[in-house]
Amino acid sequence: MQTLFKVLFIKYMNVLITGSYGQLGSDIRAICQAKSDGNCFFFTDVDTLDICDRTAVARFVDANSIDIVVNCAAYTAVDKAESDAELCGKINVEAVANLVNAAQKRKAKIIHVSTDYVFDGQVYKPYVETDRINPQSVYGSTKAEGESVLMREYAENSLIIRTSWLYSSFGNNFVKTMIRLGKDRGNLSVVFDQVGTPTNAADLAQAIMTVIASNSFVPGIYHYSNEGVCSWYDFAKAIFDLTSIDCRLLPIESSQYPTPAKRPHYSVLNKGKIKQTYNIAIPHWSDSLRGVIDTLCKA
Repeated sequence: MQTLFKVLFIKYMNVLITGSYGQLGSDIRAICQAKSDGNCFFFTDVDTLDICDRTAVARFVDANSIDIVVNCAAYTAVDKAESDAELCGKINVEAVANLVNAAQKRKAKIIHVSTDYVFDGQVYKPYVETDRINPQSVYGSTKAEGESVLMREYAENSLIIRTSWLYSSFGNNFVKTMIRLGKDRGNLSVVFDQVGTPTNAADLAQAIMTVIASNSFVPGIYHYSNEGVCSWYDFAKAIFDLTSIDCRLLPIESSQYPTPAKRPHYSVLNKGKIKQTYNIAIPHWSDSLRGVIDTLCKA
């Protein structure tokens, strides 16, 4: 009797990570260094691959047989963008078009990171992916345009993840700023009327790795942040409590702290879609913050 053997061939993928010096890119690299999943990762930033250069992007993707592009690169200086709209547009819109152009030639997948700032913050229930966007800043507008490029030109192979209030043990962020200012000052004013959810970049990085490792790539727009809700004031208080910083926090309204860019007053994201599609468990923001604080205190 002839015996039939079914052989499973596992195809490992070449994955390009742009913006790898940033918070999210650094956390993805940390995961890869701790545990390899067999895929080959190419970590780049502007010094090794300028994604605003269409020819360079196409050449890199082709030469390295890239199967998946994870675009962590972005212009994220929200207030500076108001007076630097041209550069913001190049990085957040034109560069996305360049990645699409390169990916189309190989039918590579794109995972693109976007923001809660595409919403105007005028509703008071968690945003779902199909809610109408209405950005109120140059940063938010360019990120919305970047999403549009992907959905218009490459929707069948694009997965967009909107996130909010990103922080990490890497790079500069609200957590590190509060620790620094809290140690230097006797009191500090923080807005209490902007409500959202802090997101630990390491948690988002793990979610992206789960998508990459999954057996199915389901294109579309998804939301990801940590669980729970807080204001910037609540977030700062939690940081001070965990670090035992003796600094008096004063809650103020946004009108008392005017900024060049308008922020959404409410930008809580509904994560049901990504949790169901990819079976992802999401930690509460306070638990994830505690882990990052522990890392920073050990550094």
